[in-house]
Amino acid sequence: MPQQEKSLTMTVLMTPDMANFSGHVHGGSLLKLLDQVAYACAAKFCKSYVVTAALDQVFFRQPVHVGELVTFMAHVNYAGRSSMEIGIKVVAENLRTHEKRHTTSCYFTMVALDEHGKPQAVSKLELESDEEKRHFAAAGIRKKLRQDSLEKVRALRNDINEKDL
Repeated sequence: MPQQEKSLTMTVLMTPDMANFSGHVHGGSLLKLLDQVAYACAAKFCKSYVVTAALDQVFFRQPVHVGELVTFMAHVNYAGRSSMEIGIKVVAENLRTHEKRHTTSCYFTMVALDEHGKPQAVSKLELESDEEKRHFAAAGIRKKLRQDSLEKVRALRNDINEKDL
């Protein structure tokens, strides 16, 4: 049986068109690249078209500078019935000094879709190491927290709508 494609690495040079007013790479530029990396990682894993369902815990730890080489390291942490959590770590490298810095981390929830745009089942994630087992367990906790938060937001909306009547 072929080994699952669970990881993806992409490296991009940060160019002046990605800069914000302070001269650093704009967070929106990074988010666009993060979404593309999450898409590619999830699509390779499930061999299907995928869409972004959620983005959690985006931590911009340090600024990214124009001229740095940025590496996005993505991994499938969790696979449910049709959804997958993709964890991404971003490392920026100064090409002159070769200094590398962990600048950003986040988690995307991607959903596999069939040819009719409906969620479709994905393969069971094969956990091959203790690290993958830890990532899977942590992803399950994040999923539960997302569900709990969504329920609270819905209840709050219902409460607000009832008061408006």
